[in-house]
Amino acid sequence: MLRLCVPLALFAFSVAAAQQATTAAQAPNSDTSYIDANGTAHVTRVVPIPTDLSPQAKATLAQPVSDANQPESLAQRRQGTDAWQARAGETARQIFPVNLAQGTIAGVPVRIVTPLAEMIPDCVLINLHGGGFNSDSGSLTETIPIANLTHMKVVAVLYRLAPEHPFPAAVDDAVAVYRAMLKTYKPRHIAIYGTSAGAILTGEVAVELKQLGLPEPGALGIFSGLGDFTRDGDSQALFALDGLSGHLDPPGPGPHDPGYVGKTDPRDPVLSPLFADLRGMPPTLFITSERDLLLSGTTILHRAFLRAGDDGARLIVFEGLPHAFWNDARLPESKEADGYMAHFFTKNLTP
Repeated sequence: MLRLCVPLALFAFSVAAAQQATTAAQAPNSDTSYIDANGTAHVTRVVPIPTDLSPQAKATLAQPVSDANQPESLAQRRQGTDAWQARAGETARQIFPVNLAQGTIAGVPVRIVTPLAEMIPDCVLINLHGGGFNSDSGSLTETIPIANLTHMKVVAVLYRLAPEHPFPAAVDDAVAVYRAMLKTYKPRHIAIYGTSAGAILTGEVAVELKQLGLPEPGALGIFSGLGDFTRDGDSQALFALDGLSGHLDPPGPGPHDPGYVGKTDPRDPVLSPLFADLRGMPPTLFITSERDLLLSGTTILHRAFLRAGDDGARLIVFEGLPHAFWNDARLPESKEADGYMAHFFTKNLTP
């Protein structure tokens, strides 16, 4: 059993303030719930590991992660993320063998991932990686399994990062690569997808293409994202990056991710597709998980697609797993998620 405290109360918090990690003796052993006059919930919960998860997933969830605040600089974050992505990418490549290359398309640096087996020549997948818009946590782990399983080329766009390059720099880079792909591939044979920041960016690019009058791709993959930068979703008050473990600040006012938003109005329909005309979007697969900090954002955007009449929008929610768990290619649940992604793209892009 995981004994985890989930504080939801709003209170002032200083990032610089020291915080000691909660010890086993301090951890709550009972559920509590108090709702104040403003409707803010002050709760603790004792949450067991779901029994139907794989042994590998259970072992991952049982790993201790300190809830102490451990600030890091942007340079430290990027260095650590790059090192992790290289290791995780190599693990993925051992399970899903592919060819890797680097290049430039429309002046934008890219990774090009191709299957070792016979490749479907007239289809291409464009990946927009995760990493909070300020680092690269997915150009390998999000592409290697999919290239292997679909037998299609995957182009990972290494778009400009915030805060040095806030919105719409990443959108512009992704659109430039898409325009270049249209010179070789029919739009119905192109898919755009991403995880986390890349999932958000996928929705933004789809709206931008519509506003530019460019043809939409044959499919979209929005894997743990959101479509509203005006606020944080409810799940962001519940879950940290590792789900119910790790440090979590109570939600505060203001737009989500100001470093990426920059000076743009958070209700801008490209930045926040929830406020856009979403009619006529391509078939879209939404994937998230029950302990995902972007669970709310993913499901809210999925409902917006449905309200717009986009009946090709599908939603899959995995039980008990944290944000972007499929980046760990070793988990059986990751293989299942990769299989759903690959099948969706193959079904919608091939005749």
